Amino acid sequence: MRSSIMVKNVYSIGFVLFMATMLVFFGLYFFGRSTEYFNNSLLANAFLLPVIYLAGAYVSVDSVRKAGIKMGFRDAFGRAFKPMFFGGLLSVLGIFLFLNFGDRSAKDLLNYQYIERQKTELDAEYEKADQFLVKPEEKKELLEKYEQRKKSFSPEMIKDKDMFSFRQFTYYFAAVLIFYVILSTFFASFFRSRTEL
Repeated sequence: MRSSIMVKNVYSIGFVLFMATMLVFFGLYFFGRSTEYFNNSLLANAFLLPVIYLAGAYVSVDSVRKAGIKMGFRDAFGRAFKPMFFGGLLSVLGIFLFLNFGDRSAKDLLNYQYIERQKTELDAEYEKADQFLVKPEEKKELLEKYEQRKKSFSPEMIKDKDMFSFRQFTYYFAAVLIFYVILSTFFASFFRSRTEL
């Protein structure tokens, strides 16, 4: 009975993915909001959330397989993709609304830490490249490029920089959709009925 309910409704799995994502988001918000808030958020996005969405796609497709329903490639793809899409869309919208209308100080902190991370990476890149250069003209050229790039972090250049605007969230979701498509293609190839082969 339980599996048939899950088979019929991919959106319930998507809603569970949304709730899990928001649990991770608010867990970081309440317990990980420190000098490493941005880095911790990146790590959660890179390692924890993909595992959660992988599990959601698996449950969605596997529930159909266990119910004995034959699936073609398109059916299995849809069973994997729809819950991830629904859960991901709700999550992106929820996080966008919270950061832009709920607690703007969290957004400001994330923006600040993002810019500081970019500065640190630029400095490290310059120092690493400088070690391998011997000729004075090469060192001078590298320094000029470094100074030019440093100007992009001047207060005038970064005052309106917003990595959590609606446009940026749209780009982020587009990138996440690529992950969903790749994962759904894998599940569709693996779980489609063997009679299709």
